[in-house]
Amino acid sequence: MIRGKFIALEGGEGAGKSTQSRLLAEALRAQGMDVVTTREPGGTAGAEAIRALLLHGVSGESGEERQGWGARAEALLFAAARSDHVEKLIRPALERGAWVICDRFLDSSRAYQGGGGGLSDADIRTLHEIGSAGMLPDITVLIEVSPDIAAARLALRDVDGSDLIGGREAAYHTRVAQAFARFAEAEPDRFARIDGDGTPQETCERILAALGERK
Repeated sequence: MIRGKFIALEGGEGAGKSTQSRLLAEALRAQGMDVVTTREPGGTAGAEAIRALLLHGVSGESGEERQGWGARAEALLFAAARSDHVEKLIRPALERGAWVICDRFLDSSRAYQGGGGGLSDADIRTLHEIGSAGMLPDITVLIEVSPDIAAARLALRDVDGSDLIGGREAAYHTRVAQAFARFAEAEPDRFARIDGDGTPQETCERILAALGERK
């Protein structure tokens, strides 16, 4: 059986990755492909449990606010969630010939815990080698949006407040965006950089065109 394709959607907060995951899956299914959509952290029961810890923290003592994690603990938790996700969902789907569309993968750890949190890229890649045997997507789609558009989208999305990572200071998210750009510049054969400032359908059309160029 022919192995499926693994597509990761990357980008900062408000890039529209979840919407593009849905639209891209619809477009590929219309072409007769078996498509699996998933997300990180998450995708399996174990990884979803870790997702809750990462995004919402744990209860503090004596009524304190919920506590988050340091960059090292975050990186370890993400690597553990990804390991379970790869073993139980992603690899089996690819082996049966399905296309897997994942909302975030390794490069988010590199950008957030590395670029944003200050950990070395080598350490994050080592964790990924241990947890997921170094697996990489066939193509990583980096959706880039201007800060004002991202902010407008987040205002609509996060009406009940943002999670512990999304709610960090603007300087953190600037470092994240800069890290994503560095990765794409360093590995142009692996990344497709997509202008995400347009409508969801316009962005999806750009992604489909990029995928067509890389077949």
